[in-house]
Amino acid sequence: MDVELGGFLGQNSTYDYDEDYEYKDDSESGRSEAVLLPILFAVVMSVGLLGHCLLLAVLVLKRKHWSSSDTFILQLGVADILLLLTLPFWAAQAAHPSGWYFGGILCKISGVVFNMNFYCGVLTLVCISFNQRRTAFPNSAVTLGFFKKPVAAHHICLIVSICCVLLTIPDWNYLTVEGRTAGGKSHCVHDFSQTGVGLKILARLLPILLGFLVPAIVLVIFCCLLLQVQSKSKGEQKQRVVGVILPPVVVLLLCWVPYSITIITDTIQRMHETPSDSPSGKTAGESSLRSALMYTAALGCVHACLRPLLYFGTSANFRKWTVALLRCESHDFSGSFWELCVNREHLSGYLGAGGLEPETFRTRVRFHQNDHCPSTMEPKFELQSKLWA
Repeated sequence: MDVELGGFLGQNSTYDYDEDYEYKDDSESGRSEAVLLPILFAVVMSVGLLGHCLLLAVLVLKRKHWSSSDTFILQLGVADILLLLTLPFWAAQAAHPSGWYFGGILCKISGVVFNMNFYCGVLTLVCISFNQRRTAFPNSAVTLGFFKKPVAAHHICLIVSICCVLLTIPDWNYLTVEGRTAGGKSHCVHDFSQTGVGLKILARLLPILLGFLVPAIVLVIFCCLLLQVQSKSKGEQKQRVVGVILPPVVVLLLCWVPYSITIITDTIQRMHETPSDSPSGKTAGESSLRSALMYTAALGCVHACLRPLLYFGTSANFRKWTVALLRCESHDFSGSFWELCVNREHLSGYLGAGGLEPETFRTRVRFHQNDHCPSTMEPKFELQSKLWA
């Protein structure tokens, strides 16, 4: 096809566009990715590794007072550390002129670790929500007694890890280094060009549905019920459960929902590709969608460095332990990350909430150890109806 150019340019040159003409995307977005993403990943990796090293140090120091919540926190910490260790590869892909140059094996490993963190975060948070359900809804007919044993948390975390591995099977099959792209760079991406439409949907949308959307809906419903109960009750335990569950859920959804939406959009667009489509013929829309995937994935990686900050903000115990650790001071590391239990100091509060005065009624109190807080003794009251003589 011959195109004649003229007009104010004062040129009458002809340019021949043959069938192999390839659209060249504006390099401005590529330059911004090469600068912004490596800086972002460097900050996230530095802050995240520092925060999680402090977190692991606290967990080691309190290992003699282990609880089920600590097991879930440890699993989330390990998943975040693995993701943080892969960030240099993604930063190099964005900064290097040739893109991904680490080979196909590291491409698969890095992609699998990223998606395992994606699934593990929301699934473990669902387990934590059920673990705290006994405090938030003490009158619920569903007991879930197996959560009472700390050893059960290890089995639950193992099941969650197995589920995450199963959900990343498509990543092992379809993650590859795509050599020819619009900007002349190679990328570590999923290649469904030789796959049928039905298998594309199964391999891309089913893990997102089972590994993120369904657990996210469960978390949203749990938080709505929690807020409803909390609005009708002034109990200190329930208010603390809101502080434990709600901030991590909100931050997780803010960081990962944009990525999941972009993945769904990309999958719908890839459904229209045929096996004969050439990977070299990328359009402007596909380049924009690829940039959106990179930025939303980077936002998801930011979540890995926010988790220790959330613990520091919502857990008074973790703040005390961290400060003591940084100052090299001796400290009692007993207790839970979130003191959801009631100790002896709450005795007068219990009586006052019911309109009872300790001087009026004779009260017998026996303490038993709570599963959530092994070092805290929760009071059991037996009120006698006889007035003091």
